[in-house]
Amino acid sequence: MQWFLIENSAAWGTSAFLEPPFDPVLGRAIVKRIEAAGIRPLAIRRTGRRAPQVGWRWAFVDSRPGHESVRWGWVENVEDLLEVPLDGSTGELSDEPIFCVCTHARHDQCCAVRGRQVVTELAELHPEETWECSHLGGDRFAGTMVLLPHGLYYGRVDDGDVGEIAAAYRDGRVDERFLRGRSSLSHPVQAAQHFARLELGDDRIDAYPPLAEERGHGHRWFVQLATDDGPITVELTETYSEPMLSTCAASTFVKVLEFELAGITAA
Repeated sequence: MQWFLIENSAAWGTSAFLEPPFDPVLGRAIVKRIEAAGIRPLAIRRTGRRAPQVGWRWAFVDSRPGHESVRWGWVENVEDLLEVPLDGSTGELSDEPIFCVCTHARHDQCCAVRGRQVVTELAELHPEETWECSHLGGDRFAGTMVLLPHGLYYGRVDDGDVGEIAAAYRDGRVDERFLRGRSSLSHPVQAAQHFARLELGDDRIDAYPPLAEERGHGHRWFVQLATDDGPITVELTETYSEPMLSTCAASTFVKVLEFELAGITAA
């Protein structure tokens, strides 16, 4: 998965790209162009009191395993965002991570309330790396954040020590208590890695790379992962949760996809 981040210091409406300072037609064209390239657009801004925005800062992020990278760039006019190459060929390469915490209040109030305390604490520890961001998804897991360039989704981080999570990431490790998965991987692979880490204990970010995944009969999945001691196969059962409200603003109860561990064996 790849991302295109655009700094937008204004207050965000329901969509961070379709309301002022964006013209709706231009904003829609920018989003459409980014998504047509298979890239996810994300609005970012600094937390706390923000200085007036001058120009438009952007970042191209590649989260694919083995391709992790961040490139920053800047354009003077918002229209120029339509001309920025979306292939990672331009921009200044950066070795620093990006910590994006969802605070998109107009999309879901949970993210604003729970995300605000997370981003405030994280910005005190890592002011240059920390950004508020627009909707990430998984609102029921608020406070949510994504750690880039690896694209690690975390949820309910306000219940833990966000400083420890950031420190682990800088050390090349994950905190499985709050990790929701990696954006570049399929849902079965994310679930398989989760259970493998719980059972076998390897918390390195790059541990348990996927070798194969196969859907079996019924609701079964078989995911083969690599380990230092040879491949393992994680067998999963696809299930659905009890009806729940998926966001703070939701009024309809829905069932969401889940996975249960059926077993881990040497391949």
